[in-house]
Amino acid sequence: MIKLTEQRSSMLHGVLLMALFACAAFYIGGMGFVKALSLSPMIVGIILGMLYANSLRNNLPDTWVPGIQFCSKRVLRLGIILYGFRLTFQDVVAVGLPAIVVDAAIVATTIGVGLLVGRLLRMDRGIALLTSVGSAICGAAAILGTESAIRVKPYKTAVAVATVVIFGTLSMFFYPIAYRSGLLGLQPEAMGLFTGATVHEVAHVVGAGNAMGKAVADTAIIVKMIRVMMLVPVLFVIGYAVHRAAVSGAGDASRAKVQVPWFAVLFLVVIGFNSLGLLPGSVVGFINEFDTFLLTMAMAALGAETSIDKFRRAGAKPFVLALILYCWLVGAGYVMVSSLVPAMMG
Repeated sequence: MIKLTEQRSSMLHGVLLMALFACAAFYIGGMGFVKALSLSPMIVGIILGMLYANSLRNNLPDTWVPGIQFCSKRVLRLGIILYGFRLTFQDVVAVGLPAIVVDAAIVATTIGVGLLVGRLLRMDRGIALLTSVGSAICGAAAILGTESAIRVKPYKTAVAVATVVIFGTLSMFFYPIAYRSGLLGLQPEAMGLFTGATVHEVAHVVGAGNAMGKAVADTAIIVKMIRVMMLVPVLFVIGYAVHRAAVSGAGDASRAKVQVPWFAVLFLVVIGFNSLGLLPGSVVGFINEFDTFLLTMAMAALGAETSIDKFRRAGAKPFVLALILYCWLVGAGYVMVSSLVPAMMG
């Protein structure tokens, strides 16, 4: 009994350490220059975790490690579930069929292209899948959800997050310049659709959209949230693929049983509940802030398990893949918006 109490206390130390990192990430994220880059506390959190992993990590008591792993697993899944409070089914209806079609096409083709290119580059399959899903859906949040489904090593998750952060940040500068210069020739609504369907992180979409005006930002954010919803069917497909690989002998035999991503189901349930509008806006706002804090804890925990040596082990291929996917998002996304929504074109 005493030993069990000591184990729980040690795990709590690891959890509190990640909570401290999350508090620091929120403080740093509130600074002017960080806000200007639209870097969310989640991204700051993983950076802090990685800095810690490559400096003071060796001084951490081994008994604290289970608490860090708890944050990267259990806390992460709770954060994904509560993410549903940012969405409603009314948002889907508001933007109509064109946005759904474009989003679905972008998600499916980007993941397909990413897996194909990853195979051609002979990349680690886990990193290739995480990078592809992160580029296709919603950056870090999608990577975290997929990581929970396929259970890869934390450093692979950190590498994938790094790729989407780099190219998502690039989009915040490139998209407004291209729009203001008339290079794309898109009306505000069409530009919002293009932005929401192709930019990586929700924070990056907000940053880029606001730089182009309210008309662009409003459409972009809703279209982006529809992409976030598509994480649910994607996780089911991934779970089924892992099951098939195990059955055929290509994967771990212990995974022969289908892994149902229940956190993804609950994520969808939360969206449905939020669509009813039963909670006051202030309560939903508080839940969203709390959810961001939980996801920041999870990101810091993943960063705390990631050293420079592991990045070196991954090599340059993940960033090459992310660059190819970025070019695909911009090029294919523009073609899709131009062809599927001609009435919205200038």
